[in-house]
Amino acid sequence: MASKSSKKKPNSKRSNSKPASSPMASPKHFHLKRFFILISIMLPVCVIVVLGVSSNTSYKISSDHHSVKIYGFELVNEFPHDPRAFTQGLVYAGNESLYESTGLYKQSTVRRVAIQTGKVEVLHKMPDSFFGEGLTLLGERLFQVTWLTKIGFIYDTKNLQKLDRFTHQMEDGWGLATDGKILYGSDGTSTLYQIDPQTLKATRKQVIQFNGREVRYLNELEYINGEIWANVWQTDCIARISPKDGRMLGWILLPTLRQGLIAAGYNGIDVLNGIAWDSNKNRIFVTGKLWPKLYEIKLHPERRQIDNKDIEQLCVP
Repeated sequence: MASKSSKKKPNSKRSNSKPASSPMASPKHFHLKRFFILISIMLPVCVIVVLGVSSNTSYKISSDHHSVKIYGFELVNEFPHDPRAFTQGLVYAGNESLYESTGLYKQSTVRRVAIQTGKVEVLHKMPDSFFGEGLTLLGERLFQVTWLTKIGFIYDTKNLQKLDRFTHQMEDGWGLATDGKILYGSDGTSTLYQIDPQTLKATRKQVIQFNGREVRYLNELEYINGEIWANVWQTDCIARISPKDGRMLGWILLPTLRQGLIAAGYNGIDVLNGIAWDSNKNRIFVTGKLWPKLYEIKLHPERRQIDNKDIEQLCVP
């Protein structure tokens, strides 16, 4: 962050010694002297004011620009992933496994999957009339929302049997995450919800913006180190959001993952969707709808020069 200007004020002191007065000095010359003395005093003051204003303006712009950081990634590992899984929610389950919620009518499931092999270890088939969406793990219970409804389900983590059904106050069910105390939800708009896990009522709503534009289509969510990470539907971007005030903290750019799959002949894949976080080993996993691969990635600051307009085109549909 740029610091405020520390330039010293120019020396505007006048000499204590008085100029010798001339007995021949006219009133006109006397007024000219006073005029030039006044100018010599006022000019540095004006310069200081102008520099101060420009310095403060530069500080604010610099602060705003650098508060939103851009990240690229390093590919650490890739693992098999069910290419028929229309991934809508992804959660690290411990013991080298993931919980996953998949969508599409008549095909929606909740499952536990082995990371190394992609094998489905436990599977719960949802009723044909529901389209599975976001999933999160709070304690010993899995919470799931469904598309185009305000209905959600709670499952047992051991056998994925349905324990309960609930209704929520979001406009739709897209994404879920938790910090271990409250739930965070998305409904496909630019609104991030905070939800009481006991009453399932929304306790707070924040509209997420970047560069003066609403970030719509917030999708699958994950809570990572005090931040909400959100897939943005129809983009290859993950938004990093402060749950405290809804401020945009950064963008993660992942276009080369999808591009690499298409180049390898996987033309039937859908969008990037699915973020899981292993807090014990600080591992990040990502995948997409109908993707044959699950990726472990490590972030680094983006090395390319990317400005706000580029980010808007890439990440803010």
